[in-house]
Amino acid sequence: MQRNNPPFLSCVVPVFNEGEVVSSFLTALIEQLKAVTEQFEIIVVDDGSRDNTVQLVEPFCYDGSVKLIALSRNFGKEAALTAGIDACQGDAVILIDADFQHPLAMIPVFLNYWEKGYDMVYGVRKDRNEESFLKKKGAHFFYRIMSFSTGVEVPAHAGDFRLMSRKVVDSLKKLPERDRFMKGIYAWVGFKSIGVPFEVQERAAGESGWGYRKLTNLALSGITSFTTLPLRLVGVLGLLISAASVLYALFIVFTTLVLGSSLPGWPTVVTAITFIGGIQLLSLGVLGEYIAGIFNEVKQRPTYLVQKRRGFEPEKHDASTD
Repeated sequence: MQRNNPPFLSCVVPVFNEGEVVSSFLTALIEQLKAVTEQFEIIVVDDGSRDNTVQLVEPFCYDGSVKLIALSRNFGKEAALTAGIDACQGDAVILIDADFQHPLAMIPVFLNYWEKGYDMVYGVRKDRNEESFLKKKGAHFFYRIMSFSTGVEVPAHAGDFRLMSRKVVDSLKKLPERDRFMKGIYAWVGFKSIGVPFEVQERAAGESGWGYRKLTNLALSGITSFTTLPLRLVGVLGLLISAASVLYALFIVFTTLVLGSSLPGWPTVVTAITFIGGIQLLSLGVLGEYIAGIFNEVKQRPTYLVQKRRGFEPEKHDASTD
């Protein structure tokens, strides 16, 4: 399906402590968007920055082309992306980071594929050479597990840098879960999609906030919110241990009654109790992760709270705005 009309393009830009680069990034992004379309909006979602990011964005919010949503605290990137997706009005929506690692030159490429009929155009990193061996292998293993256990192909080297059609955005807004693993959600909604390779650029300033702790939490969130594989593995492990214990019991009966020998029992008992106790604690831990997810969902707290909006017409004022 060809899309020939000039599109109304939305860009969602999540920011957190990006005061060193946000002004130059917005200036460059505006120039790039003006080169490809006459109508656009840039929605900057500040995720509780502790620097001067909000103050630097506000001067751009004078003509409605740049809009600011400042969240009441740091809710995490997934929530910030959700806030931007909820607010955007464009025919197509581009998600892009403000640190210049996502090349602005890819925007026309994304639009070209969208005009050819693709509903989802996502950037695929050509390499991960700047990452440690452990991080690369961990990411590869995680996405293999996700794709295998869910039956939904989650691209291993694709992040949030992507273009989505209005159809995809409206579908994402229908999903009510609070614990949001966006990369899995993008894949789950489906639609006609294509990956486009790109070179990750150097950060213009600062350092990545995605350390091993945050990445581990994100991985656990993704696994527990998208697949029941850990619960099934624990069940299978329990079945195997039960089968092994039955076989061992038969072995003891055989050696005692048939061969007439008695086996020393103390080391065996201690090993068995320790092993089974460890498995029980592991099972409780896995079950606890899922119960924690249920606990967070049933409270039905909002995914994010808004402290301030700028550039929206008419200005909204409610309990969550300043």
